[in-house]
Amino acid sequence: MPLTRWDPTSTERCKQSKRRLVSFHIMEAAILAVLVAVLLLLARGGSAAAGAGAATEFVFTAGFARQNVTTSGAAVVTASGLLQLTNETNEVFGHGFYSAPLRFKDASTGAPLSFSTTFVFAIVPRYPDAHGHGIAFALAPSPAVAGAVAGKNLGLFNTSDNTGQGRSGIVAVELDTARDDEFRDIDKNHVGIDVNSLESVNSTPAAYVDVGTGRLVNFSLVSGNLQQVWVEYDGASMRMEVTVSPAGMPRPAVPLVSYTVNLSSAVADDTYVGFSGANGAASSSHYVLGWSFRLGGGRAPDLDLSKLPPLPPSRSKKMMPLLLILTLFLVAVLVLLLVSGAVVVLVRRRRRIAEEEEDWEIEYGPHRIRYKDLHAATRGFRDIIGAGGFGTVYHGVLRRSGAEVAVKKVAHDSRQGLREFVSEIASMSRLRHRNLVQLLGYCRRRGELMLVYDYMVNGSLDKHLFDAGKPAALSWERRAKIVRDVAAGLLYLHEGWEQVVVHRDIKSANVLLDADMNGRLSDFGLARLYDHGSNPQTTHVIGTLGYLAPEMSKTGKATTSTDVFAFGAFLLEVACGRRPMERNDDLDSPGLVDLVLEHWKAGRIMDARDPKIGEGDEADVELVLKLGLLCSHPDPRCRPSMRQVVQILEGAAPVPETPPKDLENNNRLFYGYIESFDEFATVFPTSGTTTVTTQPSSSHSNDEQQEVISG
Repeated sequence: MPLTRWDPTSTERCKQSKRRLVSFHIMEAAILAVLVAVLLLLARGGSAAAGAGAATEFVFTAGFARQNVTTSGAAVVTASGLLQLTNETNEVFGHGFYSAPLRFKDASTGAPLSFSTTFVFAIVPRYPDAHGHGIAFALAPSPAVAGAVAGKNLGLFNTSDNTGQGRSGIVAVELDTARDDEFRDIDKNHVGIDVNSLESVNSTPAAYVDVGTGRLVNFSLVSGNLQQVWVEYDGASMRMEVTVSPAGMPRPAVPLVSYTVNLSSAVADDTYVGFSGANGAASSSHYVLGWSFRLGGGRAPDLDLSKLPPLPPSRSKKMMPLLLILTLFLVAVLVLLLVSGAVVVLVRRRRRIAEEEEDWEIEYGPHRIRYKDLHAATRGFRDIIGAGGFGTVYHGVLRRSGAEVAVKKVAHDSRQGLREFVSEIASMSRLRHRNLVQLLGYCRRRGELMLVYDYMVNGSLDKHLFDAGKPAALSWERRAKIVRDVAAGLLYLHEGWEQVVVHRDIKSANVLLDADMNGRLSDFGLARLYDHGSNPQTTHVIGTLGYLAPEMSKTGKATTSTDVFAFGAFLLEVACGRRPMERNDDLDSPGLVDLVLEHWKAGRIMDARDPKIGEGDEADVELVLKLGLLCSHPDPRCRPSMRQVVQILEGAAPVPETPPKDLENNNRLFYGYIESFDEFATVFPTSGTTTVTTQPSSSHSNDEQQEVISG
């Protein structure tokens, strides 16, 4: 067999082929290793995702849908897609929560989950210098937040848990527009983080860091402009950061306020996320225009501000075309001329045919209501709703306006002082306060005066306290609110108006309740007013037994201090569920003030409380009882003013320390002969109590002077 000739070139080619084969296998092994590593990472990531649960994300940019948001209270989703939490109504709150509950902790480890959210809101005050309490982004155990109240509690808490005494399961970011010293607020325009309490764990005045200059710029939360908020929570570090700025500005790089909180223990397993807004004595419209949210890591999607639904035009921003303005102006001038001509004709005609309207009454025309209008409104004065020491009260509906009114007929047989009386009625009708029943005007006909008031649908407070037919007793929370309402109204009469108005007859029968059970003081100034037109044989209308200050028997003069005394009796009446003096009480029987004082001296003042109240704030009940005794002090110089009373009731001042023995007085109410007046007292029953008037004794001899007790 012939031998093959050896070729060096062939050997070299063989070696190169072997090297390429080895390199290929090495590359193949490397690719395989990379694939294995990727698969392992994916497996670990999938496992982590499975442990944390799938991320939850939702975005509302072009408006809210009713099926996606659960509303309660005053909150609504408007036709344009706005989430409106409150309107221009005082003492209300509103909630708007995402309809499904969320879990803010890992199902396997229990660690808190990260979340991110951003929203755009606007707070439009009804008046520039008076507005509601603000808005809050909240995590809550239910979308209705049971038991929450309005005002300073932001619709998230009530008086039992607002400072952290109980675990509410609420974590919130408050955009607070009212300063409440009770919660140690820093000012009336701040951003704070709340954890199961309205005492913020951290808060800062509303401001943002300007991206261009790096400076901190303050801004108003109640400007009516759009504002944007970002809330970021990192589950690993448990740190919550809040950033705010006017909407449309670049997002500030530095958060405004932050705090470390463990959400897994601070909130419930099933937690709702959303918003709450609240109004107090003044109101704002609180809006949320857009919202995005992401739970489970990652940043919430940005909001497209151009797609947000528009705010309703504010009163100050409503503009009309020039042509429309000119047209309306011309129409208004024409109407004014026609109305002026008609008024002149009517006034001349009424002056000719109205025998009871005198020339001097023309100036009080706006306050006078026609008798035929009142006759039609009350169905011929058939709908009697009450009767008191000054006359009978009827319910009516004015046909022209549809307004419900209460008409009080007051006997007026004398013409003495009539002009001054009507003048004072016109003056009183200018009183404006949310806790006073509005005096609308008057009418006089054939020896009768008719006073027209706003109608209060829930009647007088004494019916709710003492009427056995009422289905349920008033809770203490409701009574405490009414007491504070009456105190605010009486403070306005004493100090808040251009003149001092002395009420003279403060009692539960003269406290009326509107549709929302707000307390309103009625018959203010009526006793003082009636003096001008009273019968010459009756010189004074003093008030009601049990509410009369002891100095009245010596001076006969009603002052703000005698009003405070009557208010003290009213406080005890509400807290104890007992009249200051019952109809069947003997003159020697102890009154309500003495009974409460005896309980206090025995160290058992809470035994005097009304047993029908049930559970309530015992500290507040005790405060009202002690304040009632202090206001009933026999020495008028030791009684607080109504301003001090309001401060004590609002918690801004303590009840002065007064030993019970200092309040003792064996002659609280003087009956019978009044030596300084040389008069005798006549007593008339009024709604289970007794109204006192004094009469001159010039036509009686001393041996004819006597004490008459009726009813």
